[in-house]
Amino acid sequence: MIDLTLLGCGGNVPMPNRFLSSLFINYKGRKMLIDCGEGTQVAMKKYNCGFKTIDLILITHLHGDHIIGLIGLLQTMGNSGKTDDLTIVGPVGITDAMNAIKVLVEYLPYRVYVIENPKEKFSLEHDILKDIDISTIDLEHSTECIGYSLYFKRKAKFDRQKAMSNEVPQILWKKLQEQDTVIYNDKTYYSSMVLGDERKGIKLSFITDTRPTFEIPQFIYGSDLFICEGMYGDDLDISKAVKNKHMTFREAASLANAGNVDKLLLTHFSPSIEEPKDFAHNATNLFKDTIIGEDGLSLSLSYKD
Repeated sequence: MIDLTLLGCGGNVPMPNRFLSSLFINYKGRKMLIDCGEGTQVAMKKYNCGFKTIDLILITHLHGDHIIGLIGLLQTMGNSGKTDDLTIVGPVGITDAMNAIKVLVEYLPYRVYVIENPKEKFSLEHDILKDIDISTIDLEHSTECIGYSLYFKRKAKFDRQKAMSNEVPQILWKKLQEQDTVIYNDKTYYSSMVLGDERKGIKLSFITDTRPTFEIPQFIYGSDLFICEGMYGDDLDISKAVKNKHMTFREAASLANAGNVDKLLLTHFSPSIEEPKDFAHNATNLFKDTIIGEDGLSLSLSYKD
């Protein structure tokens, strides 16, 4: 199961009732963030999210409402006792941005690795996070911007009959469900000797800030949850969306339809929108399973079988 908390659903500038863009992900006790706008660490405190076990931070782009929160957060993580490595991923320019941040945050008790503008699917060399395949897509914003898709892989189901037919000692059954190979009595046993067919994992996609593009539906296709910006709720604000390279609720819902996703979560609302739920119909008319985000919203994603 994957637990999510929408730490901030605001865009552009923080408001008294709305933090800026950030999503907190808890997977098997390890933590990740997508974006880190101003006030993120305050929101993490408010919603009881841990600092120490954050291993990965994915940044969509370098506008302040998506990255400024890093400066304080990195130091707070260190003060919380973090010593494990941290990986930060971002678009072109993230290396320069991190070098600038290090001028203000000179000492950290953990190593920070930066991955800039990855084009190929990748995963981290981590006992738990290696199970997550991460993909990116170039978006259409006023600066370099990328979207993310996270696929949480699921191990194949144990096949007792297969294990017995392959004469695998019962003492190794559990180990081979967790390890690729085990050597026992000078013989090598493989996980494929005890595992059955592959099982479907969980796909989470995160797209902000951008205009709709032709490539997005395929990128998000089949997502269990599609988190998308909804900068403008009113259809009449389409000209603003085009000018500022953002989306309306209706455009986000159209992408959800085209991408055949299970659920759509709208976030990144303009400060001009006092109550995003007032415009919910502009999304639900096209895509029924739409959730209007709010700070502190918690969701859990479970495997389907």
